[in-house]
Amino acid sequence: MFDIPVRRRLDPILDRIGRGLAGRGVRADALTLAGFAVGLAAVPALALGAFWTALGCILVNRIADGLDGAVARAAGPTDRGGFLDIACDFLFYAAVPLGFALADPAVNALPAAFLIFAFVGTGSSFLAFAAIAARRGGVPPSGHRGKAIHYLGGLTEGTETILVFVIICLWPAAFPWAAWIFGGLCLITTATRIAEGMRVFR
Repeated sequence: MFDIPVRRRLDPILDRIGRGLAGRGVRADALTLAGFAVGLAAVPALALGAFWTALGCILVNRIADGLDGAVARAAGPTDRGGFLDIACDFLFYAAVPLGFALADPAVNALPAAFLIFAFVGTGSSFLAFAAIAARRGGVPPSGHRGKAIHYLGGLTEGTETILVFVIICLWPAAFPWAAWIFGGLCLITTATRIAEGMRVFR
């Protein structure tokens, strides 16, 4: 819901940094993989109850995710880079609830499973729309240009997801209800994307 206005503010800053990094020979794929590795380090940190460390890993991952796109825009985006970026993003999103499930299985496992289930819904509807839009060779009226693909927005996007991740790292006891509520909002997003995709592609 907030991705587009947030990107309008952040992209000019990231693009300036990205041009500098690209000029120094930094590759977008290297940033993607480094950020992904740091993001995955949040899982053992969460499992061990080191929530501040996990939050740091999550934020570094998101900064790297912004910078890899900026470097790609400066150096010239590639299909391989776009594929790698999106695949790593979705794996990272699922890794965070996994970490909370490992931290306290008795309390967190079921809400974490529900949240991952909801993430599958948002991710699959996101990617299915992008695949059909690409095959049609253009952006349908409801689609947005973003990352390396055309996609449908929704109630829960990257900005909202990261905000929830920050909240649950700061207040870990809130994870169960946060997972249930945000997972429910993700399912609403999935339903609206499916409905819009059916309308646009009929």
